[in-house]
Amino acid sequence: MSVDSGDDIPELNRKSFENENRTLTEVRHRNVIKLYGFYSWKGCFYLVYEYAERGSLKMVLYGVEGKADVLGWGTRVKIVQGIAHAISHLHNDCSHQIVHPDITLSNILLDRDFVPRLSDFGIARLLSSDSSNWTAVAGSYGYMAPELAFTMQVTYKCDVYSFGVVALEIMMGWHPGELLTSLSENGDMFLKDLLDQRLPSPSGQLAGQVVSMVTLALACTSTNPESRPTTYYVAKELSLTRTWICLSEPLATITINKLASFHN
Repeated sequence: MSVDSGDDIPELNRKSFENENRTLTEVRHRNVIKLYGFYSWKGCFYLVYEYAERGSLKMVLYGVEGKADVLGWGTRVKIVQGIAHAISHLHNDCSHQIVHPDITLSNILLDRDFVPRLSDFGIARLLSSDSSNWTAVAGSYGYMAPELAFTMQVTYKCDVYSFGVVALEIMMGWHPGELLTSLSENGDMFLKDLLDQRLPSPSGQLAGQVVSMVTLALACTSTNPESRPTTYYVAKELSLTRTWICLSEPLATITINKLASFHN
């Protein structure tokens, strides 16, 4: 990252650089982008990251028309798993809890093996044990938790919401904003009609994995932050063998309401 300005560097850019440097220096996880070094000279800031050959997840998912089959269901499942483990690490395994809080497809990079790397920590915050939130709204439209509109307080549950949106988007192949804003009206829709139509419907064990992921993602996007699961729980569920069960009913008969009711 570089900021091409002279002596009048916006304070926001300076703080973003410092936050990114401070945060990434502490984090060591295979699904979090590695920071190799940083440099500041004549008003320009530079951060040197590991190279992610395939670029952003947004570019891969949307960028090349007709290439959605590159991201098959198995690959999408592994990407969602990796993102969940990255966020869980930030929330639970660092010396201080780290809230991102700008988790979007653009801020997830893929290496040549489609392993996801969470990036862009410019607005990340470290939460100490005596500070459960901070009062500044930051993030990307369509991924921010709805409570931010009136509480102006960012907590780790905001990251949980953003993860849910991203997970749904990966499975659907389009942003789930319209679905989430009218979930009560769309609840009778069949899951098969919401999944990415550029791919054949998943079957067998993959169908069970996709259903499990959509179920967890819907729980993460609850409008009530207290009802959202922790990322530790989500990452654990996605890792458990028992999560990947064969469906007890055909995929074609499963509705969104049925999935949403599992965690209510």
